[in-house]
Amino acid sequence: MGVNLTPIIEKRVVTLDDLRGRSFAVDGFVVLHQFLALIIGRDGQPLTDAMGRTTSHLVGLAFRTTRLIADYGMSLVFVFDGRPPQLKRAEVEKRREIRAKFEEEYKEAVAAGDYKAAMSKAVMTVRLTGEGIADAKRLLDLLGIPWVQAPSEGEAQAAYMAARRDVWASNSQDYDSLLFGTPRLVRYITIQGEEWLPSKGRARKLQPEIIELEPFLATLKLTRGQLIDLGILIGTDFNEGIRGIGPKTALKLLRKHGRLEDLPPEIRDQLTSDIDAIRDLYLNPPATDKYSLEEKPVQEQELIRFLCDERSFSRERVETMITRMRGARGQRRLSDWFGGP
Repeated sequence: MGVNLTPIIEKRVVTLDDLRGRSFAVDGFVVLHQFLALIIGRDGQPLTDAMGRTTSHLVGLAFRTTRLIADYGMSLVFVFDGRPPQLKRAEVEKRREIRAKFEEEYKEAVAAGDYKAAMSKAVMTVRLTGEGIADAKRLLDLLGIPWVQAPSEGEAQAAYMAARRDVWASNSQDYDSLLFGTPRLVRYITIQGEEWLPSKGRARKLQPEIIELEPFLATLKLTRGQLIDLGILIGTDFNEGIRGIGPKTALKLLRKHGRLEDLPPEIRDQLTSDIDAIRDLYLNPPATDKYSLEEKPVQEQELIRFLCDERSFSRERVETMITRMRGARGQRRLSDWFGGP
C-alpha cells in the first residue's frame, strides 16, 4: 500500500537499457506480490505445481530476474520483511479484511462465469505465505543471488543499503522508500506488461521510472522531515490520514505552516497521537549492516531438482535459464557487481 504521492511525484521514465549495469536492493515482499498478481491463469489464480502449491512468484524470480542479470548486467539483492512495527498492526488487519472481501467477490464472479470481473478481483486476493517466502529464498540461494533478512520493514532496509551506497538504488513500487531516506527509488524493473488498477477499473502499461530524493524535495520545497509530515497527513502504513486531505492539499499546508504542530487547530486535532513515533520510524528505522552482497555460482543440479522435480517447471526452460546465468556470470568479475554509482 504505502504513501500515495502519485499526484505530486516527480519521476523520470526510463528504459531497462538506461539501467544497464546498475545494482539494486529489491523490496522482495512487494516484488513477490507483483509476480503473484501478474503471472496468473485465465481464471485469475496464480500458477501452481502438480501438488497445488503456488509457483507464480518462483516463475517471476526464475525467469524475469535472470533476464535482468544476463541481458542487462544488473545486480540484484533481495530484501525480505522482518517483524512489522507495532504501529502497522491496524494496517495489517485492514489488508486482511480487504482481501477477504475480494475473495468473496472473486468466487461470486467465477460462479457467474464473469471471468473479466474475476480477473480484476483476483489481483486483490493474492496471499504470500511463509512457505512461499521460504521457496523464494531457496530459489535465490540456488541461483546464487544474495538476499537480506531485514529486522523489520524491507523498504527501510533497502533504503539503508542505498544510502550507504552499497547499491545504486532501492527498487520498490511503494513511495515509502523515499520517506525512509533512499537517495534514489527505481520502480518497475522486476515486472513488465500491465498492472491492473482496481480503483480505476483499468490496466496501465508498466515502464521503469526513477525518483531522485533530493531533486524531488527541492521541487516540492520541503525537507525530508516535512515529506514525512505530509505522509502522516494523507495516511501511511502506520496511521490513517485526515479525510479530505490529499497530497496536493497536504503540500500546500506544509509549505505554509512548516510542520504538523503548527497546522490550524481544526486539522491538528484530527491527527494521530503517534506523530513522533511515526516520524522516528521513518527517520531511524530498524536496519542491519550484517549482510553480504556476494554473488555465488548457480547450483545447477539442485536447481533442476527443485524447479523441475519438485515444482513442475519445464526442464527445457530451466536449462535455458541456467545457460543464460552461466554466460552472464562468466563474463563478469565479482568486483563489478556491487557498489558505486
